[in-house]
Amino acid sequence: MDERTERNCIICGEPKTEGIHIVSEFICDACEAEMVHTDVQEEKYHFFIHQMKQIWVQKNA
Repeated sequence: MDERTERNCIICGEPKTEGIHIVSEFICDACEAEMVHTDVQEEKYHFFIHQMKQIWVQKNA
């Protein structure tokens, strides 16, 4: 896939060009950075976990 192709981030839902691909899903650089720096005690951490689970749900659907 072309690196410059816009994909919707599975975390924020925004179309972005820079990020990582996990299985068949895309996470933008900004969301990846925020996830890495989010403490497990923060409420946002649970949101990230929920969104990441969608990767496996969609893969096995």
